[in-house]
Amino acid sequence: MKLTKIYFAYLPFLLICILSFNTIDFEITKKLTDNTIHVNNFIGTGGHGHTFPGATTPYGMVQLSPDTRTLGWDACGGYHYSDNSIIGFSHTHLSGTGISDLGDFLFMPFSGEAKVIPGTPENPDSGYRSRFNHSNENASPGFYSVLLTDYNIEVALTATKRAGFHKYKFNKAGQSGVIIDLSHNIYEDRNPNHQFKLISNTEIAGYKGSGGWATKQDIYFNAKFNKPFSCTFFENGKKINELPKVKSKHLVAVLTFNTSAGEEVLAKVGISSVDYQGAKNNLESEINKWNFNKVKNEAHKSWQKELSLINVKGGSENEKKIFYTALYHTSIAPNIFSDVDFRYRGLDREIHQSNKENIYTVFSLWDTFRAYNPLKTITDPNRTNEFIKTLLGQYSQGGVLPMWELHGNYTGCMIGYHSVPVIVDAYKKGIVDFDIEKAYEAIIHASKYDTIGVSFPSNEVKSLLMPKGKWFHSNENYIPADLENESVSKALEYSYNDWCIAQMAKDLGKTKDYNLFMKRSKKYTQYYDSSTGFMRGKNSDGKWREPFNPRFSRHRKDDYTEGNAYQWSWFVPHDVQGLIDLVGGEKIFINKLDDLFSTSSELVGKEVSGDISGLIGQYAHGNEPSHHITHLYNFVGQPWKTQDLVNKIMSELYFNNPNGLAGNEDCGQMSAWYVLNAMGFYSFCPGSPYYSIGRPIFDEVEINLPSGKTFTIKANNNSKTNKYIVSATLNGEKLSSPFFTHKQLVAGGTLEFDMKNELADN
Repeated sequence: MKLTKIYFAYLPFLLICILSFNTIDFEITKKLTDNTIHVNNFIGTGGHGHTFPGATTPYGMVQLSPDTRTLGWDACGGYHYSDNSIIGFSHTHLSGTGISDLGDFLFMPFSGEAKVIPGTPENPDSGYRSRFNHSNENASPGFYSVLLTDYNIEVALTATKRAGFHKYKFNKAGQSGVIIDLSHNIYEDRNPNHQFKLISNTEIAGYKGSGGWATKQDIYFNAKFNKPFSCTFFENGKKINELPKVKSKHLVAVLTFNTSAGEEVLAKVGISSVDYQGAKNNLESEINKWNFNKVKNEAHKSWQKELSLINVKGGSENEKKIFYTALYHTSIAPNIFSDVDFRYRGLDREIHQSNKENIYTVFSLWDTFRAYNPLKTITDPNRTNEFIKTLLGQYSQGGVLPMWELHGNYTGCMIGYHSVPVIVDAYKKGIVDFDIEKAYEAIIHASKYDTIGVSFPSNEVKSLLMPKGKWFHSNENYIPADLENESVSKALEYSYNDWCIAQMAKDLGKTKDYNLFMKRSKKYTQYYDSSTGFMRGKNSDGKWREPFNPRFSRHRKDDYTEGNAYQWSWFVPHDVQGLIDLVGGEKIFINKLDDLFSTSSELVGKEVSGDISGLIGQYAHGNEPSHHITHLYNFVGQPWKTQDLVNKIMSELYFNNPNGLAGNEDCGQMSAWYVLNAMGFYSFCPGSPYYSIGRPIFDEVEINLPSGKTFTIKANNNSKTNKYIVSATLNGEKLSSPFFTHKQLVAGGTLEFDMKNELADN
């Protein structure tokens, strides 16, 4: 009895010990399986990937990264791996876009006499630019470091959501300092308007008003140094004794101090698109001490958590590097746009207050609706809700859903109205914590107006909206190629977008709208020319545009957007059976698909689009319109061809090196394609809650769902040669087709594949 009483008396203590042990064990396990070790920050920084290698946190407002160039197509991320000199380190960057912008608040440490112009890649000595060597450069999620060889300064960078943290080790004794250049941009600034505020000998603030791709931008910074400085200002390259009373076009601050050899100087920088106080609040709330390593470790932990959403087993180390770098790239944008007090600048250029929810910016919707946003419906439905609420707020402030929103601006970039599939796909998958009626109103409205080329503050947008595809909705039933540019691509995407609207209309019981938009979703048929077997431009007289060559491209000045007839003739994801019937049945459909992947990759034209890249035949993986095409074989009973081609793309067009992407990263889309397909499936038609099975490259994948459940994908007998699926079961039940549903995925369970090299048996 005494032993029993003692046992029960100590039971709570024993439980605490057990729980503590499990917690410790769990922490150890997490450290052993830290997926950040598989991330190569430099993938995509070469070639035309347009990524940046610097420090950021998941969806962070700050992207603190080195800039090596500011002009040219490959300057979009501010950094290119082929360069050998650095201008400085700015706090905002775009990840893999095809147009340049941002590069706000350039900081450049120096030793010796200060130079107030940036210098050139050809002649770094002409300004404050410094050479560097990749052997002295390191990067990991949330961290970047480099040695500036001309100054012998070791630079280390890390970040929180809304602030950057710099550490400079000055290896030379004597005069040194930091240049802050407000005129630095990763684009040609059309409307410079800048201002400094010197607060003390350790604190400085500034404002940058600019106009690049986003025509009206406002951004503020607040910086604090751990060492007192002397400050000299320069306007248009000349020293000034006092700051101008009005905002200036070209302002540089030179902060100087004497340092001993090996001395470290720290700088903390908060940014905000709201006001000076917002920048200060962001800084003081997120970095309130001078502990660089603590902030670095917290940034690392945020990425560790983000990348633990999916765990893989098997595969080569290179495949893991590619996979986790891709997953990393899918968590950079959209970026948080609201301050710590939840204030933000709206599309109407006014300051708004959100209800303790994050507001975002950088919506590359023409790209991301295809794979990036569907991936987030699986791994981060709560953030998907926030994305949609942000889009609906932009609709209220600006008058129309954005096509490509950037820092509180409509950019008028690309075509279609792809806020629609993002909203509808989430809705169809049960993500509905937003105003459904407002969302429906917004997507109906988006189908009526065109924002292509409209890149003004929203108070002007309303008066500039044009009826969308007036020809598209006319009795002619098509968009005449001689009257409207990129007519074929626009019409195909309008048809798909309208199909998405119809799906939501049906679920909401809006039968009249459903019938209307389903009818409009069939308008793609007007562009198919049976004599050539391609979607073609049709003139206003009803005749096909001549001359015609399916290999022809003239970038953004022909009937197709960043592509040609070979690629665009397959963009009917919402009605594959209708497309099969249109081309003449399954046999012809398969033959045409085979021809797409086996024909010559020759392109014709003097102004061929640079976006047509990553070619397998005429399939162009380097740009988004092709991304669904490999999975079309699943609809015609030849899934082994989908598996073979997906395997070919993953093994031949993605690499663990700076030139590791076949085209622009495009804010996570290129990487999301890889993440989904490497797991073994793809979001073939967003707006439909079905996934198409491809070729899993890992032996096992665990998706840790937000609900606490796990969806596991196993590939038995998996290897590089055993790339074909001979059978598949979901929770023990055999699948009768190469498709499964989102509902089945989020319920948790196991999708199991038996792999084999069928070709070796034939």
